[in-house]
Amino acid sequence: MPPPVPPPLLPEPVRRLAAWCAVGLLVTGAAAVGVWLVVTFRTAVTPLLLALLGTALLGPLHRRLVAVGVHRSLAAGLTCAAIVAVFGGAAYIVVAALIDNGDQIVSSLRRAAEDLAGRIGAEGTSLDDLAVSARNLATRFGSTAATGVISGLGLVVEVAAMAVLALFLVFFFLRDSGRAVAALRSLAPATTGDMVEAMARRAFQAVEGFMRGTTLIALIDAVLITAGLLVLRVPGALGLGALVFVGAYIPYLGAFLSGAVAVLVAFADRGLVIALWALGVVLAVQVLEGNILQPVVQSRTVQLHPAAVLLALTAGAAVAGILGMLLAVPFTAAAFGVVEEVRRHYGHPPAADVEPS
Repeated sequence: MPPPVPPPLLPEPVRRLAAWCAVGLLVTGAAAVGVWLVVTFRTAVTPLLLALLGTALLGPLHRRLVAVGVHRSLAAGLTCAAIVAVFGGAAYIVVAALIDNGDQIVSSLRRAAEDLAGRIGAEGTSLDDLAVSARNLATRFGSTAATGVISGLGLVVEVAAMAVLALFLVFFFLRDSGRAVAALRSLAPATTGDMVEAMARRAFQAVEGFMRGTTLIALIDAVLITAGLLVLRVPGALGLGALVFVGAYIPYLGAFLSGAVAVLVAFADRGLVIALWALGVVLAVQVLEGNILQPVVQSRTVQLHPAAVLLALTAGAAVAGILGMLLAVPFTAAAFGVVEEVRRHYGHPPAADVEPS
């Protein structure tokens, strides 16, 4: 007769809680190590992540070109040329608008500041006094400013190098996308190959859907806001519209910042009344986006709760600043896609294993 099994030291609910806590600590530790590796090797990892976003955005175009008979390499080259044309054109429009209307905007801001100072009536705080103080500070901290300029130039060179590397990675990812699944299955254990492939496909589909939906919404926002600013005769309307298009890839915050810039330019050049009209245009577009575009477009691609989006943005900003905010939401969507795939596979027992009642 076998000896009696001693009772467990802990009750069943406590043991389940301990098991979940162990899983949570393991996942948190793995995530912390992953974030540390990304931050440490950000020069190499950042182009890779941006290339994944670009591949997700341009994948449908590449597949259509291949379907009509274009060679995969040529289709990848044409697709990369398309992304250079779109984002390079947006950057050119913004820079050209700043160059063409920069003096006018600065002078308008100066008049607005003088008017504000006159209304407040503060003594000793005129713009001339501020200019003298600024020159004194520049003389005192000239070496620090020179160091900052050199650091800024180094940052520009680093960003340009990462952008070029990301573009080349997009080309290779698009051209060799058919080999990615086979390579992934070769790295996974034989018994988990199907599961790993399904998780990877679900994650990439989530990122692809997010990028496609965000691009469509950004284009609609940019067109509507640009039309409103042109009607109001705000200087640099095309540049501000391009800024809205680029800023829309950072949910909530990007639209807020680009809209604030548009209102500020309208106030500086056309006065308070036109600025209020510009604010009305921006708010109307944002209401249209939040109540119609987001539910209709994103419900067909990927749907994230606003609380999850805000938490992802906060975490991304804490880890990597603006770049982290740009990458946080699409990769959060990918994580949710992986979780949904795992739940689909393991959340319910197979029908054959369910005992009849």
